[in-house]
Amino acid sequence: MLTLADLLEALTTVRPANAAAVVTEAVIDSRQVIPGSLFVATPGEKVDGHDYLTDAFKRGASFALIQRDVDASFPTLDLRNGLSATSPLTFDSPLCLRVDNAVSALQQIASFWRRKLNLRVIGITGSVGKSTTKETIAEVLGVRYRTLKNPGNLNNEIGLPLTILRLGIGYERAVLEMGFYVPGEIAFLCDIAQPQIGVISNIGTVHAERAGSQENIFLGKSELVQSLPATGVAILNFDDPWVRKMEEKTKARVFFYGLSPEADLWADQIEGLGLDGIRFRLHYKGEILHTRVPMIGRHSIHTVLRAASVGLNDGLSWQEIIEGLSHSNAQLRLVAVRTTIGALILDDTYNASPESMLAALNLLDELDGRKIAVLGDMLELGPYERQGHEMVGMRSAQVAKVLLTLGPRAHMIAEAAKRAGMKAANIFEFETPKPIVDWLNKNLTSNDAVLIKGSHGLRMDRITAALEVRS
Repeated sequence: MLTLADLLEALTTVRPANAAAVVTEAVIDSRQVIPGSLFVATPGEKVDGHDYLTDAFKRGASFALIQRDVDASFPTLDLRNGLSATSPLTFDSPLCLRVDNAVSALQQIASFWRRKLNLRVIGITGSVGKSTTKETIAEVLGVRYRTLKNPGNLNNEIGLPLTILRLGIGYERAVLEMGFYVPGEIAFLCDIAQPQIGVISNIGTVHAERAGSQENIFLGKSELVQSLPATGVAILNFDDPWVRKMEEKTKARVFFYGLSPEADLWADQIEGLGLDGIRFRLHYKGEILHTRVPMIGRHSIHTVLRAASVGLNDGLSWQEIIEGLSHSNAQLRLVAVRTTIGALILDDTYNASPESMLAALNLLDELDGRKIAVLGDMLELGPYERQGHEMVGMRSAQVAKVLLTLGPRAHMIAEAAKRAGMKAANIFEFETPKPIVDWLNKNLTSNDAVLIKGSHGLRMDRITAALEVRS
C-alpha cells in the first residue's frame, strides 16, 4: 500500500526509514476524507483547499499537500528544497507537506506510484461513450482480474492521479478514462498512467468549441495511441474514418473493431430489443457467436465490441467476456423511469453531442407507443453548432411524434424538424424547464415514451425529477 515514505521518495528521492504510515486515499474535497487520507489542498477560482485544512484533519486526514503558509499549529515539513537523508525527522500525523505546487506534486506522486506497480493499464478516450466503455471494460476484465476504474468523471489532470493512488499492490488491471480539452493533455495523462492498451471510441464534434476542429480533436485523441509501447495494443473503431487513420500514429499493434467484415472483430444482425437490450452476432477469426446483452440501444454494439476487443487482447476466453457483458451495469447515464400515469421517461441528461443525441433518438425509435423528444441545447460544438443541431432536428422528425425543445440553440433543432416534415403544431419551444414539466404533466398518456436529453448545463434532469413516481 501507498505510504508516507512513498510520498517523500516521489517528491524528494529520499526514502526515510521511519515513514511507514499508510496513506489510505488521496482526495481534494475535505468531505471525502477517510482516516489516513492525503488531502491535496488545491487552490481554485472560487474555492481554496487550504481553507478546508482544519476540516480535513478533523475528519481523519493524516497528511496534506499544501503550497502556501497555513495555520502555524499544523506541523509542516517543507519539501521545496528536498529532504536530507541524514536529518533525524519525525513524521507524526497530522502533517502538512509544503511543496511549490500541490497539483504538480500530486501528479509526481501518481507517476512514481504507477511505476512501482506491476499491472496492466487500459487507457480510453473518444468524443462519445468513454464512460460507458470504461464501465463495460472493467466489468469484462473483472471476471478474471482484480480491476480498478476511475470513479465518475475523474478523467483529467487531477482525477486520474487521484485514481492511480487508489491502486494497491493486489490490483492487476486499471481501466482509465482520459478526457481531452487541449492539445498535450492526453499525452500528459499517458505519461503518468503508462497504458499498454489504448481504446478509441470515435471522433465527434463535442469540445470543438475549445479544440477548434475535428482535426484538432483527432490530433488530441491520437496522443493515446502515440503513447503506447511497441508491445502494446491500439484498439480502434474501423467504422470511424478519423479513428481508422490513427493506425498511422502508433507503433503498437492495431486491432480494429466495427460493423465491417474488414475489422478484426465485427458484428452484424444487430437487433434492438428496446429496454430489454440488444441481440447480435459477433465474428472473430472465423468464429461466430450469437449473443444478447442487457445494454440499451443498437448503438451500444460499439461499446460491446470495444470491451470484447480488450478481453480478447488480454487473454480472456469468450465465456469470460460474455459473462462480463451479460451483467454489465454500464448503462449508468441513461435512466428509465415511469411517471404516475405510467408513461416511460428515458433520462439521458448527463451530456449531449450530435452523436449521442442521434443514438438516443435511435433508441427512442425502438420503443412502442407515442414518441416524444424533449431536446435541449448542445454546448461546446464550435463551428459545428448549426450542423449538429440540424442533424438532430431532422432525425427527430423521423422518430418523434412530438418535439419539445429547451434553449436558444435548440431552436435550430425545431426549425430543422419542421423542414424535415414534422407538423408545426407538434413542435413546442421553451426557454426554461418548468413549462416543459407543465406541458408533460398536462399532455402525457400511459402509452407515451419520452426522451429527455441535452447538455448538462441545462439541468434537464430536473424535468425527470419532477415527473417520476416517488417510492
